[in-house]
Amino acid sequence: MTAKSKVGVIGVAIIPCVQDERRSLEELLFDITRSALSSAGLTIEDIDGIVVAGNDQYDGRAISVMAASGSVGGVDRDILSTPSAGEHAFVMGALRVASGLYRTQLVVAWSPTEAGSIPEAQRLANDPYFHRRLPQDELATHALQAGAMMSKMAGLDAIAAQIAVANRGHGAIAYPALAQAPAADPGRWPLAPGMVAPFVTGAVALVLASPEYVAESGVEVAWISGMGWATEAGFLGDRDLAAAPALVSAAAQAYGEAAVAAPAGAFEVAEVADGTPFQQMLALETLGLAPSTDLPVNRSGGALSFNPVFCTGLIRIAEIAAQVLGRAGPHQVPGVRTGLAHAASGPAMQYQTVVILRRGEQGVSA
Repeated sequence: MTAKSKVGVIGVAIIPCVQDERRSLEELLFDITRSALSSAGLTIEDIDGIVVAGNDQYDGRAISVMAASGSVGGVDRDILSTPSAGEHAFVMGALRVASGLYRTQLVVAWSPTEAGSIPEAQRLANDPYFHRRLPQDELATHALQAGAMMSKMAGLDAIAAQIAVANRGHGAIAYPALAQAPAADPGRWPLAPGMVAPFVTGAVALVLASPEYVAESGVEVAWISGMGWATEAGFLGDRDLAAAPALVSAAAQAYGEAAVAAPAGAFEVAEVADGTPFQQMLALETLGLAPSTDLPVNRSGGALSFNPVFCTGLIRIAEIAAQVLGRAGPHQVPGVRTGLAHAASGPAMQYQTVVILRRGEQGVSA
């Protein structure tokens, strides 16, 4: 990321699971926006632009950003939308601030369960000639990925089961007020019961700012010191599902910008994609973090605890921002100055994003 201006995160709000079914999507978005702004000490008048991530198929409506605009403060304000993944809204918001054209950005993503069948919505997102004719939702591709990994190394299923138990335990500590749903039975070999979480409604918002705004306002900040993203081929037959070349590329971008030469000792905390525990294993190995057994990973509970599927990637970034800012609550890791966030989405982790955040001094520009 070649930047004219450095970018900082100054506000974070996370709702990993909405339990009040009477709450409308518009009310949810209004609440998460207000919480993020309050976290940053801002009002909507301080926001130059907004980037949202919403998916029409998941929302069960056409052009969902139109219905969301009012709730997030987008009326008479610059607003941009991406339907690909929640983490991509963060990348776009950061690039806007980095361009030097914006001082502040609000980034919001959500994932409802209003669609009659989320797996069917995912199937319809496939190409219409080959994959759409198959029962290929994302869980099916995740299972194919797990099978590919198990074919290359024995004993991964036992490790995967341990990861699932550990992450759900972390989730119970991180969000004790939210009752975890029983771990779902995937119905997809080789994923066993307990290795995935059911889909839930969730939302997340962050406030980004330029160094000039940080210096003027005196707010606490977590600086983006490195960021990278990459995409693999959409056709599964063109991919080695036991590897993650797009993550290799995304990590190289982020590590290069942040001058990280030895990842295993560079971070105090990490949040990585864990739609299945096999994904967490693949992510840690590819990121060069597997040997770092003492590194706190997914202390939020990850997607194995609460899986608002469309915005879970942005939640991973928001969780690291909260850790670096010292606002993670019950799951705060002491002494965090540098954290790594990894987001993956799409069939078998097709989209990969890596963000490195470092603690900044209050009221001091980069």
